[in-house]
Amino acid sequence: MTKHTATPHQLSGDSPVVGVEEQEEALLDRCLQGDGGAFGDLIDRYQRVLFNVSLRMVGNREDALDITQTVFLKAYQNLGTFDRRHKFFSWIYRIMINETLNHLSRCRRTEPLDETFESGELRPDEEWSQNRMRERIQTALLELSKDYRQVIVLRHFAQLSYQEMSGVLEVPEKTVKSRLHTARQLLGGIFSKHGIVLT
Repeated sequence: MTKHTATPHQLSGDSPVVGVEEQEEALLDRCLQGDGGAFGDLIDRYQRVLFNVSLRMVGNREDALDITQTVFLKAYQNLGTFDRRHKFFSWIYRIMINETLNHLSRCRRTEPLDETFESGELRPDEEWSQNRMRERIQTALLELSKDYRQVIVLRHFAQLSYQEMSGVLEVPEKTVKSRLHTARQLLGGIFSKHGIVLT
């Protein structure tokens, strides 16, 4: 699999984890003092990436929205247990993964991705082609095991670095790289099986 990053639906923008420690610490201080608005700022900071990771894991927009809302509710309720020696994103990400895996255990569905993307000035046939490609890629992702799907999503959709992935998954960087290498090979095989060619 040689062009694993050239997908039309890859998330844009920088990783939400980089360079936010000082701002995050101030927001957490305010949250622990009972400032609900500060927690709203944390939600604004992380909701998009958590939603997109959940969406890629479960393959259904409404389920991903429900999971994301549940995650923020649980994070707010348990904020007092958060260990400030760790990054908030790592902590809330693990809550999200647990909620996502619990959902997958309850529901063995493989629904196609139905997220709405802006089409710009695409012709109807081009828009149909892009939507069809997104559905096929989502279906391929759902054929991976949860562990392999997770590293693909974190690297290519959430755009985390190896170091950041190591932190949120709580495994060494070499394990992250090894798992991602295997996941890419498996996904490449799935793409070939389904006749998916990335450009």
